Amino acid sequence: MATEVLMPQLGESVTEGTIARWLVKPGDYVKKYEPLCEVTTDKVNAEVPSTVEGKVTQLVAEEGDTLAVGALICYIEVEGDAPAPEAKPQTASTSPAAQTASAPSVPQQAAGAPAAAKVSGKRYSPAVMRLAQENGIDLNQVSGTGSEGRITRKDVLAFIENGGASAAPGAVAASPQIAAQTAEEEMPSVQTTAVSAPPVAQPSAPVSRPQTVSVPSYPGDTQIPVTPVRRAIANRMTQSKHEAPHAWTMMEVDLTNLVKMRNRVKGEFKAKEGFNLTFLPFFIKAVVESIKEYPIMNSVWAGENIVLRKNINISIAVATDDALYVPVIKDADQKSIYGIARAVDELAAKTRAGKLTPDDMAGGTFTVNNTGSFGSVLSTPIINYPQAAIISIESIVKRPVVIDDMIAIRDMVNICLSLDHRVLDGLVCGRFLQSVKQKLEAYSLDTSIY
Repeated sequence: MATEVLMPQLGESVTEGTIARWLVKPGDYVKKYEPLCEVTTDKVNAEVPSTVEGKVTQLVAEEGDTLAVGALICYIEVEGDAPAPEAKPQTASTSPAAQTASAPSVPQQAAGAPAAAKVSGKRYSPAVMRLAQENGIDLNQVSGTGSEGRITRKDVLAFIENGGASAAPGAVAASPQIAAQTAEEEMPSVQTTAVSAPPVAQPSAPVSRPQTVSVPSYPGDTQIPVTPVRRAIANRMTQSKHEAPHAWTMMEVDLTNLVKMRNRVKGEFKAKEGFNLTFLPFFIKAVVESIKEYPIMNSVWAGENIVLRKNINISIAVATDDALYVPVIKDADQKSIYGIARAVDELAAKTRAGKLTPDDMAGGTFTVNNTGSFGSVLSTPIINYPQAAIISIESIVKRPVVIDDMIAIRDMVNICLSLDHRVLDGLVCGRFLQSVKQKLEAYSLDTSIY
C-alpha cells in the first residue's frame, strides 16, 4: 500500500493550507525531505517535504485547493509497497458491481478537511466551487482540462475571462451542504487571521468576518481570487481600524549628517559584510532607543488592562509583488546598528524567497514601516494590531530649509506616527517623536555602527 502524504501543521494556529504549486508529478522519484509542493497559508508560504523516499503515484489535491491540516494531498510508493490505488474513470460499460469496487475519485480526507464538493454526480474542488458560486457559473457549461476531464480553477478563470460569468447568473444552485461548506471556508477564525499578533491577556472583540460582496461585472473585468495571505491582510487591517481609534501625527527631520555619514561608509561596509547598509537600521535604532525612554509606546490594549511589553521586538514591513509581510526583529534593543542591519537583510531575503516561518512573524511589539523606499513623502499607516503604534519613515528628499535666517539645502524626511488613542495620547507621542527626531539628527561621522 502506498504511503499517504498529509497536509502538515505549518505553524501554531495554522489550520489549513492552499496548494500553490506542485513541484513533482506522478512517476517522479523523490528522496526523503525533498520538497513536493508549495503551500500558502494565512501566515507564510512554505514547501511540503516528502516524508519518505519513493515514487509519486498520485496527486490527490490540485493546485488552488485549500485543505485542512491532516488532509491527504498525494501518494508515494515506497520500494516494496503494493501499488497505490488509482482513481478509475467511470464508463458506461462498467457494471454497477465494478463501480462499487472501484476506488473513489477523491480519496478519503482527514476529519475536518474541506472535501471536494459534489454536484450533479461530479466532484469539484473547494476552490472551483467557490469561484463558481461567487461568479454565478453553471459548472456543467465549463470544459475541464484536468486529469480525467476534471474542472480546475484555471478552467473557471478562463470561462470568466471569456464572458461566461454573465451567461448564467445564479445558475449554480448549490446544495445547503455545499453552501454551508463554502461559507465556513470564507470565514476564517480570529486565530487564523492573527498574522503576527502575540497572545493578548484579554480576549478581543469578534473579528469582522469577510462577506461575499455582490459587485456588478462588466465586459473585460478580471476576477482575481483572494489568496489566504491577502485575506489575512484584509482581516487584520479591518480589525485594526474597527477596534483601535487611530490618531496621527508627523514631524520633519533633518538627516543631512546621517546621509553624509552613511554615504561615507556604505562602500566599505558592503565590501566587509557582504550586504548593503541602508538607512532603515539607523531609523530602527533611533526608534528603539526612544521606546526605552517612553515604554508605554511598546504596549497593547487589553480591555481592563494595558499590557506593557518587556521585550522590544520591532516588526518591519516587507513587500513582495503580491503581498505585504511583517517579520519581526527580536530583542532589537540589544542589537547594534550592524546587528539590526543584518537582521533586516536576513528577514527581507527570507520574505522575498518565501521562506519565512511563523516564528519569524511572531512577537512584534512595535512596527517601523519604511514607506520612503517607494518614494512616499507622507502616509498614515494602519496600526499592526494589537500593537499600540506604528511609525512610518518617508523618503529622504533635498529641500530648502531656513537655518539662522538663511536658506540651506538639507536632506529632510518626514516621520509619521499612527497611535491607538485608547492607549496613547498626543503628549507622550509628541515627546516620543521628538526623541526619535533628536536621535536621528544626532548621527554623525563619529557614530559607531558596531
